[in-house]
Amino acid sequence: MERVPQEADAVEAQGAVTGKARRFVVGGGALVVVALLAYWLGSGGGNGEEAAAGPSATPTPSATLTVPDVFRRVGPSVVVIQAGKSLGTGVIAAEDGTILTAHHVVEGTSNKGTSNKGTSNKGAEDITVTFADGTKTKAVVASSNPKLDVATLRPAKLPEIVVPATLGGAATVGAPVVAIGNPLGLTYSVSTGVVSGLNRTAKDGDLNGLIQFDASANPGSSGGPLLDARGLVIGIVVSIADPGGDEAFAGIAFAVPIGAALGGGEGDGPPGGPQI
Repeated sequence: MERVPQEADAVEAQGAVTGKARRFVVGGGALVVVALLAYWLGSGGGNGEEAAAGPSATPTPSATLTVPDVFRRVGPSVVVIQAGKSLGTGVIAAEDGTILTAHHVVEGTSNKGTSNKGTSNKGAEDITVTFADGTKTKAVVASSNPKLDVATLRPAKLPEIVVPATLGGAATVGAPVVAIGNPLGLTYSVSTGVVSGLNRTAKDGDLNGLIQFDASANPGSSGGPLLDARGLVIGIVVSIADPGGDEAFAGIAFAVPIGAALGGGEGDGPPGGPQI
């Protein structure tokens, strides 16, 4: 199984974690409105700091849900991504089937030794997406932002019913979160935890403004949604802290805030990064 390392040794005291951090994998117009609103909700340009709730382009759940309810609501929006020898996760982010994932999941077929500092290519060979209903199709990279480690995919075929997730929401330290992904090839796995910190940095990879959380994440979880207790996507999972260098979960994982993932930074694709 191929993995993509992202090392972060001696991450600084404020917004940092000591040890290595690894990114990991195994083996129209309405969409712009969604991006702009999610970017605003994501706080301070998506830097992971708390922001007041605001309007959403799609109906926003108002009540706190149980974990099973969160999974039932968002599970149909989660996809399995096979890119070359790499396995990762993605989430349907728009009604046209656009999928949001981590850039390193689909950056190329040669994964070892790469980082988000590298130049973007237009996708790994043979990217295959499997939707929750079993529909399997090829996909291409529609846009990518290596600096933020996010990308969007355009599938060649859509399932009969497309279920986009509801995007937006601010992260709050101590708030409960749910992660859905495909860790170690165990598809549609659910883990729970809390937001442990905001505005964290994975230094070596130049990833910053990250949400730190303690819900279990492992190789294959990359690109999956980090959800709040209302089932809103508040981040995209991209890395774990790996002080032992063995790619084992040490209780610290990181996600790119959804506001940053949708509208911030530089990269290939539309100006400002992936716009969906």
